[in-house]
Amino acid sequence: MIPLLISSFILAISFCAPPGVVTAETIRRGSARGFIPALYVQFGSLVGDTTWAIIALTGLAFVIQNPIAKTILSLIGTTLMLKLAWDAFKDARHNKELAIDSTPSTRGDFASGAFLSLGNPMNIVFWTGLGTTAFASIAGSPQPIHFAVFFTGFLFGAIAWCFVMAGLVAWGRKFLTPTFFQGLNLICGLALAYFAFRLSVDLIQNLI
Repeated sequence: MIPLLISSFILAISFCAPPGVVTAETIRRGSARGFIPALYVQFGSLVGDTTWAIIALTGLAFVIQNPIAKTILSLIGTTLMLKLAWDAFKDARHNKELAIDSTPSTRGDFASGAFLSLGNPMNIVFWTGLGTTAFASIAGSPQPIHFAVFFTGFLFGAIAWCFVMAGLVAWGRKFLTPTFFQGLNLICGLALAYFAFRLSVDLIQNLI
């Protein structure tokens, strides 16, 4: 259970850390009003992440019982992880900058984060890849406890990143340079590539 918990924690960081629209909104609001607004945006994004996670993992709990479906999902998961890793490496190489809108928003900080996250249906695809990565190495059929441990580890990792990101925006803005995000993308790309490699190895072993 411990390896599953650690894996899901690391995957949470890899999922939340790459710069995107939620990060841009966190920086915009946090730069103007400090730690709490930035933290609320991050917490709001967890609402969307959790909703998509429940949808994806509920379906995965039934589908993954079938060996053929599990193999197909493993292939999809590997491809997805490699695609996300490639995108992270590409952003790191080209030093992609965040598009931060300076115009005020009528939504609250928490609601803004939730809206941005809920409005991204790619989350369910990502969660399917995450779940497949985590459960493909489990011998036999994953039990409800495995899903609970996976979700708990991911949630703790995501919450930890909320505080890290909000803290950086509020008190460490000098560190939020293009070079910082370049390194962040590189680290996340390496983590995703590792999980893609591990999933592909598990898939080959299961087929053999």
